[in-house]
Amino acid sequence: MYKNVSDISVVSEYVGTNKLIALDIETSPLEQYRAEDKAALDAHKAVITGISLSVSEGTGIYIPLRHKIGVNADPAKTLEWLRQNVLQNPTVTLVCHNLAFESAFFYSLGVVITCKVYDTIAAAQLTLKGNTDFRSLGDSGLKTLVPQLLGDELPSFSEVTGGRHFDELEPSDTEVVRYACADADYTLRLYHLFNSWFDKWLPKYRDIVEQIESPTAVYCGLMKLNGLLVDAELMERKRLEAEEKLAKLREDISFIIGDVNIGANASTSAFKKYLYQDLGLPVLKTTARFQEAADEEAFVLLKEWCQETKPELERLFDLVLRYRAIGKLNSTYIAGYIKHINSATGRIHPQLLPLGAESGRFSCRNPNIQNQKSGNSDGVTVRDFIIASEGKSLIELDYSQIEARLAAFLSRDEGLLNIYRNGGDLHAMTTSTVYSIPQEEAADKRNPEYKHRRTVAKTTFFGFLYGIYAKSLQRSLKLDAGINANMIECKEFLGNLAASHPTLTAWQKDTIKKAKSRMYAETVLGWRRYLPNIRSGDFMKQGNAERAALNHGVQGLAADLLKLAMGRLLRVMPPYLRPLFTVHDSLVFECPDDRIFEAAAMIQAAMETVPPIPGFDVPIVAEISIGKSYGKMEEMPTLADAAVGVI
Repeated sequence: MYKNVSDISVVSEYVGTNKLIALDIETSPLEQYRAEDKAALDAHKAVITGISLSVSEGTGIYIPLRHKIGVNADPAKTLEWLRQNVLQNPTVTLVCHNLAFESAFFYSLGVVITCKVYDTIAAAQLTLKGNTDFRSLGDSGLKTLVPQLLGDELPSFSEVTGGRHFDELEPSDTEVVRYACADADYTLRLYHLFNSWFDKWLPKYRDIVEQIESPTAVYCGLMKLNGLLVDAELMERKRLEAEEKLAKLREDISFIIGDVNIGANASTSAFKKYLYQDLGLPVLKTTARFQEAADEEAFVLLKEWCQETKPELERLFDLVLRYRAIGKLNSTYIAGYIKHINSATGRIHPQLLPLGAESGRFSCRNPNIQNQKSGNSDGVTVRDFIIASEGKSLIELDYSQIEARLAAFLSRDEGLLNIYRNGGDLHAMTTSTVYSIPQEEAADKRNPEYKHRRTVAKTTFFGFLYGIYAKSLQRSLKLDAGINANMIECKEFLGNLAASHPTLTAWQKDTIKKAKSRMYAETVLGWRRYLPNIRSGDFMKQGNAERAALNHGVQGLAADLLKLAMGRLLRVMPPYLRPLFTVHDSLVFECPDDRIFEAAAMIQAAMETVPPIPGFDVPIVAEISIGKSYGKMEEMPTLADAAVGVI
C-alpha cells in the first residue's frame, strides 16, 4: 500500500522501530536549468522534489517537498528528521539503488550519510549474468532489474510525467505516488533477493556489498558533488597552442605524403594504404583482426626499421608520432576537459565508477581523469589544469608500493617481507638482483648507471610479479621507458628475479593452478574474477588469463584496501575537508591551508589502518603530497617532523 504523506509525525509512525529502510529521491531542475538535458540528475542544478521510504514489501510512503502544486512537507524539518533518524543513525541500514546519486544530493544539503548502507546497484553489478561477466552499470537500472528478477513492470518516468518535470506533477496523484513509492519498495525487495542469493551461493559477496562497495558509493557521491576546480584560462591557451601545432604538423606531413588523408590520429585506411602498399613498408604489427596496425607502437617500429633501411622516411614517423601525441593531448585532456566544465560550478565533475574494472579498481568517465600522465608532454602538464581554490591546497595520499607489499603478504616471500618489516629499499634490492650486483652499488645514487638500472629493475619486477614474458618486458621497457634491451638481457633479468624469489614464484604457480581448477581468481576478501580462457587451447588467450589471475589477487586486494579507507573516512571526515577524486592507489582532497596537517594525519590514519584480514603483517604506508595544483605536488615531510616545524 502506497501513500502520500506530508506530516512528519505520520512519517515517523510509518517507519516506527524498523532498522531496515529503503529510500529513493525524485529530483527536478532549478528554474535556470529547466531546459537543459539531464539537469535533474545534477545536484548543482537540481533539488530534491520528494523522498520515498519503504520498510516492508508492498508498502511505501512518498514525502513531497517541492512540488509546484499540491501540499508539500516542510523541507527543512523533513531533512532534519531524516538526518537524525535515518541518514546518520548508526543503528539503521539504509538501502538505495544507486546510492552515489542520493549521497550527492544529501551532501549538497550538508548531510553526509554515515548510517549503515546497502547499494542494490552494487549488488546487481556483482551478480552474474551468464557464467562469467559482471553486470555493467547500464544493465543494473531498477527498471531493468525488476522485470528480470521479480517479474513485475515498473511505470516509466516518461509515462508518469508526460514530458513534464517531476515538481510539476500533483504529489497526491495515484500514479505519481505509485511511481515514487515503487522505487523504494522494489529496492527493498531487491535487497532481500540479492542477500538470499549471496547467503546461499557467495556469502563473502554480501560482506563486500555491505562493508566495502556501499560505503564507497556514498564516498563517490561526495567526490561527484565536489568536483575538480580547473584553470580554464590555462586550458584554453593550451588548446589554441595545440591546434596551431597540429595545423603545422599536418602541413609538414603533407609535404612528404601529398594529399593523403591522415585523419585525427594518422590511422585512416588511406594512410595505411599509403604506408603498406604505396611505400611497400613491412607490416611489423597487426591488429587483433590481423589487419595492418597504425598505432603508436606500429609507428615506433616503422621508424626504427626506416632508420636502418630507409632513413629518408624517419622524419615522417617523427612527425606522425608527434601529431598523434598532440592530437590525443588536445582531444582527451584539453578540449576533452573543457567540454565537461559544469556551467553551475566552473568545475569538472567526473563520474568515478567503483565497479568499473574487473579487478575491483575504479574506472572514470566524463572525463577520464585517471589516465593523466605526470610530467610535461609537449609543453603541457595536464595535471596543472587541476587546481585548488583560493586559500586551499590539494592533498594526495598515495599507498606506497602497495602491490609489492600485498604480494609479500600473499606469497610469504621472505626477501620482500624483510624489506617492508625493516624499512628497506625494494627497488635497490630488485636492482641488485636483476643486475647481479651488490646492493650497496645498486643503492648508490652517484653511480652513472643508477637511474637506468633502477628503471629497468622496477619495470622488470612488476612485470615479473604478473607473469610477464621476456618479449613483453622488452616491449614495456622500450615503449614505457625508452630503454632498448635485447631478448637475452630480458630473459636474464626475469630469471634472476625468479631465482632470488622462489617463494614468490611458487605462489604464482599455485595461484595459476587454483585459477585453472576453479576458472576464476579470488582476492582474500572474496572478490572473484572469472577467467573462461584460462583453459583455452589458444596460447595467447591462456597466457592473458594466467596473468589476469596473478594480477587480480594483488590489484583487487589493493582496491579493497582503498575502498575500506573511504568507508572509514566517511565516519570521521570534517566538513572543511573535500574529497575530490581517486587515482589508482591514492586519494585526493581539497583542504584549507591552515588545516592541512590535521587533515593529513586523519586521512593517513584511515588509510594505514590494518585491514580486516587474518594474519595481515605487512606495514601499510600512505605517503602525503600537497600543492596548489595537481601537477605541482610536493612530498610532505613526516607528520612528526611537520609537528615540530621541520618544513
